[in-house]
Amino acid sequence: MFKSATFKLTVSYLVVLMVISIIFSAVVYRVGSDNLVYGLSRETRELSTAFPIFNGTQFAQPNPHDLAAARIHLLDELILTNLLVLVGGGLISYILARETLKPIEDTHEQQKRFVADVSHELRTPLTAIRMESEVALMDESMPEPDLRKVISSNIEEASKLEMLINNLMKLSRMEAQQLQQSFTEINLKQITLDSIAQVRPLAKRHKIQLNYKGSSVKINGDHDSIAQMLVIFLDNAIKYSPNGSIVNVYSGQHASEPYIKVSDHGKGIAASDLEHVFDRFYRADAARSGKGGYGLGLSIAKMIADVHRANITITSTLGKGTTVNVSFEKLA
Repeated sequence: MFKSATFKLTVSYLVVLMVISIIFSAVVYRVGSDNLVYGLSRETRELSTAFPIFNGTQFAQPNPHDLAAARIHLLDELILTNLLVLVGGGLISYILARETLKPIEDTHEQQKRFVADVSHELRTPLTAIRMESEVALMDESMPEPDLRKVISSNIEEASKLEMLINNLMKLSRMEAQQLQQSFTEINLKQITLDSIAQVRPLAKRHKIQLNYKGSSVKINGDHDSIAQMLVIFLDNAIKYSPNGSIVNVYSGQHASEPYIKVSDHGKGIAASDLEHVFDRFYRADAARSGKGGYGLGLSIAKMIADVHRANITITSTLGKGTTVNVSFEKLA
């Protein structure tokens, strides 16, 4: 599709360029021809004035053969110029067409991948729900405890679907940058404490100790979305840390930049995976895939950071842990 569009756009650019070039050449030819006639006539007059002996002879009039030859030469030069414009313009038109269509093509490819990924992620829990339900229906003698187990499993898969759909809706809203309309002056310390309180039950189940150290720093942003971003980081830190370990959380200001930092002592992320952690549906390995997530959390966090013009830096060492640092613009 885009090859055809590139060809059509290249032809369009080239047609416009050649029309301009031909019109310009016609003007040059007309002006050049007039100048040739004027120039030859002036030289003839000057010759007659300087040498009266030539008056009344053929030298007293412009030579039509010389004039015709000059016009042909001028026409040849203009044709050659237009051929060069055609070749060079074709190349330039193709480059311009590719540059014009590349963002559209990239967006189209992203949409195709996004739809394919969403279809895959939706199919997985739906297949599990259907298969378990079909098995339960075929086994008429299934004991009540087993039926309850099947129903509980289906409810769990349905909850995963609901979480996925909610996350997709959040992504859509953030891409439209509607959050900026609700920006207010907020306190990073309070947001951090609220987020820690939200994930504390999860930390308790995993026997993870949450340590916080910070100071009151104000930024301009949306309270709920920043809290959501921090909860994503805390949730990952808790899930991928060994039971009984510590997750450290900091907030404050460094070199005039407000920041939030979450540091864990988990399994870490490989260097080859770090550049992909913000990609939608990307999960670094099978171990992470088994944690019940859909690979959307960090994508949402990145969207929130982008809307707030914040910068996320992730450093990680395999077997030692991961540190996530979010630096914000200082309040004007």
